[in-house]
Amino acid sequence: MASWWQGWLDLLAPPICAGCGATVNRDSALCERCTRALTTAGPVSPCPTRLDACLAAVDYSGAAEDWIRRFKYPRPGLAGLDPAALAVARSLARRAAARVPGRPDLVVPVPLHPRRLRARGFNPACQLARDVAREACVPLAPTALVRLRDTPSQTGLDRPARARNVRHAFEARRPVPMRIWLVDDVVTTGATLSEAARALRRAGARHITAVCAARTP
Repeated sequence: MASWWQGWLDLLAPPICAGCGATVNRDSALCERCTRALTTAGPVSPCPTRLDACLAAVDYSGAAEDWIRRFKYPRPGLAGLDPAALAVARSLARRAAARVPGRPDLVVPVPLHPRRLRARGFNPACQLARDVAREACVPLAPTALVRLRDTPSQTGLDRPARARNVRHAFEARRPVPMRIWLVDDVVTTGATLSEAARALRRAGARHITAVCAARTP
């Protein structure tokens, strides 16, 4: 019955590409031409410490950088909502997750500090993790990790400074299962993911894969 209604919906209101408006499959946010404008990324190498693997869908450059910045930094108020950018970011996270063999026991987003969450109004990593968990049919645990310190932005810091900036910044408030997908929007050096993974391993995780929409080349 659901597929019958979905067929009628697609007939009456066909899904369109977020980039150019061309008709696309309902599972796709971008058409083939707009997708080709994004640079596909392979596994992040070297893999950040404390992770078993780290995968991203695209390089954080060009059109991909524009889409993700629009998703992460919307203008204030209702006028700033950007459903097209949200759809693209979600599709990139799903694409990265599709490359991970098997399924996890739990999907965990990298958390924001409560002060940063109040200021921003949403956690980009949690938005992506919700889609990844739904696609994989596994539980989402948005509060499994907490951020203990409101660390300064990592932008402009070199690798050692990034690692110092987030050292011991996370804590797991409850035990977690063995296989975890840790979701974030963009991975650069992997310092944030590594510290989040440290806290998850202390709470019982043994296999942790990072799933990100993009990576900084």
